[in-house]
Amino acid sequence: MEPYKPAYLRLLESSELKRRAMQAKEMLACCMVCAWNCEVDRTARELGQCRTGALARVSNFMPHHGEEKPLSGWLGSGTIFFAGCNMHCQYCQNSDISQSDGGIEVNDEELAAMMMALQKQGCHNINFVSPSHVVPQILGALVIAARADLHLPLVYNTGGYDALPTLKLLDGIIDIYMPDMKYADEKVARKYSKIPNYPAVNQAAVREMHRQVGDLQINGQGIALRGLLVRHLLLPNGLAGTTEIMEFLANKISKYTYVNIMDQYHPEYHAQDYAELSRCITSKEYNSAVQTSLDAGLHRFDKPISPLL
Repeated sequence: MEPYKPAYLRLLESSELKRRAMQAKEMLACCMVCAWNCEVDRTARELGQCRTGALARVSNFMPHHGEEKPLSGWLGSGTIFFAGCNMHCQYCQNSDISQSDGGIEVNDEELAAMMMALQKQGCHNINFVSPSHVVPQILGALVIAARADLHLPLVYNTGGYDALPTLKLLDGIIDIYMPDMKYADEKVARKYSKIPNYPAVNQAAVREMHRQVGDLQINGQGIALRGLLVRHLLLPNGLAGTTEIMEFLANKISKYTYVNIMDQYHPEYHAQDYAELSRCITSKEYNSAVQTSLDAGLHRFDKPISPLL
């Protein structure tokens, strides 16, 4: 069997990758890169919801062994953590990265060098964490890295508030989409993540992601090569809308959707300001979410389905 050839290498050969990168960079002058559509001029250092200008801000990059099994494998997922998330989750467990003005600004060459360093360390993939607002910078760097023999699959690890025109630019470039599906209710999303119209935006984005890459494909060694992997973080008191989200995935996307039902919620950041968010998930809530997913017809999960201890 021939080694898997990442999608972007096909576009590199035809110069289409460079054309997409240039088109994406043009979006920064009146920014509509993510679903906020702020229309600020990031090239003039005007800042929108993501608080990021013309250069991406990177908090850290490293081989990550705590991602989903098909991504981490045994050598780790090559994660690049971008600062300035375009969501404002009041319970964010990485708020020091996502909600701060920290991180180091990097140009395309520096970002490409990070990708190459992760490949050299043996990572199974390049995993862009919170990429929705820095797609132009990622594409600019990818042109440089691909010319320097980057050949790992690309993971788009997103909160799920992504603009369709930007996702369409990524068609044929991203190998693995890993979106969150955080909420089924618009009012809940607005209250706890300070973001408008999340369910509609999120569901449209997931549809487009699946159209591009299909169901998750895993090789004989258990490593993901291409496809959709959905994360769903359970929130206390059913606030995430698990039933509606699992039914959407099963009926509107695919019953073969690979899902990570995440039970690790604990109060962080401003969660204590909301009584309904001020506790962890119970075993009853987890077991109910699992049963809901099975009832919907889903059967591909990131971990064995068993009661929460």
